[in-house]
Amino acid sequence: MSSLRETAMTLFEAAIAAADPEAAVKRQLDRHPLPPLPPGAHRFVIAVGKAAVPMMRAALEILPTPTAALVVTNPENLCNLPGAQVIAGAHPVPDETSAAAGHAVLELLAQTKAGDQVLALISGGGSALMVAPRKGLSLQDKSAANALLLASGLEITEMNLVRQQLSALKGGGLLHAAAPATVHAFLLSDVIGDDLRAIASGPTVAPLGTPTDARDLLRTHGLLRQLPDAVQTCLEAATPQREALPEAQNHLVGSNQQSLLAMKTCAEAQGWQAEIVDNALTGDVEEAAQKIAASLRASKADRPTALLFGGETTVRLRGNGRGGRNQELALHIARLCQNDDGDWVFLSGGTDGRDGPTDAAGALVDAASWSRITAAGEDPQALLDNNDSHHALHAAGNLIRTGGTGTNVADVQVLLIKP
Repeated sequence: MSSLRETAMTLFEAAIAAADPEAAVKRQLDRHPLPPLPPGAHRFVIAVGKAAVPMMRAALEILPTPTAALVVTNPENLCNLPGAQVIAGAHPVPDETSAAAGHAVLELLAQTKAGDQVLALISGGGSALMVAPRKGLSLQDKSAANALLLASGLEITEMNLVRQQLSALKGGGLLHAAAPATVHAFLLSDVIGDDLRAIASGPTVAPLGTPTDARDLLRTHGLLRQLPDAVQTCLEAATPQREALPEAQNHLVGSNQQSLLAMKTCAEAQGWQAEIVDNALTGDVEEAAQKIAASLRASKADRPTALLFGGETTVRLRGNGRGGRNQELALHIARLCQNDDGDWVFLSGGTDGRDGPTDAAGALVDAASWSRITAAGEDPQALLDNNDSHHALHAAGNLIRTGGTGTNVADVQVLLIKP
């Protein structure tokens, strides 16, 4: 079984390497250089997200020295970067540091004038790391709304629809703040389907919808009246139409799909029969586990097989335990497949190296994982019911820890089967 586990980790590492943000920015600038600046004009570079540091590092290496360079990233990836100011926000729930980051971005953009150029380097996590509440909202209002959304079971695009209505930077807000400068954006996608409006809540693209759309969504899911009063007022008030959205050049430089293809290539190079079963594994984590378990049982391969998945599931919180969507998915697989025949392992991991508010990237389970939790003196079903997957998988010795990877293209899963 150890060789299966090693192979699964090798494929996970291949997925992370394919999403290397520094290489992605260098490729983009090599193939499509930014236009030269007019005489007397200035270039400003802003990088926001979990991959902000390496994206900025690549830009500083290739571009002439910008007038100002600002990085907003998560605390795990915070480091000194010569030539840039680096600050950290909070993730997944924004706090005062996120608000300070949003203020710093707005202050920098306030310096721009006609002829100037802004390069925005956007990656996943930016929704929480950089916040600028709309007039009438406090940071506490936005934090409470974000916490409710994260626990609601809504998909990431639905959450971002709501977040955009509450922000002065999201849903194209960065473009308004940067005007009249021109904006070029390089985006590393953590969103399945690569809808640019949903990556970091779309600071350089048109919003996903209107306040009315957000209200209708929240009302349908019984969430509207659970929001702070100020948030409800913001959504229900007649929101003035913003001026026409300034144009921007948006370029996708990395994605979950590219990482899945890298995993497939890596598996095939090692002699595995590899297949991307689902490149849009979304929705409730328990339903996703049922699909993966069905794939294991349907596999009739007569040679070692790697079944690959990618996406971003959601967890409906029912308890007060610790974990994340990848850990909970793995624990569901351990339960569902504990009696399945054959040698198999299943890995689910976040490409950013962090799954939920824990130090794990995800987990790697096998047919004996569920019984190992019991042997360690724990009740795996009770822990699962309490959303305490981290505790359960720690007891089984099945957590995977990579530390912050400096990138983020959502989650990947690999199911390895030996007949």
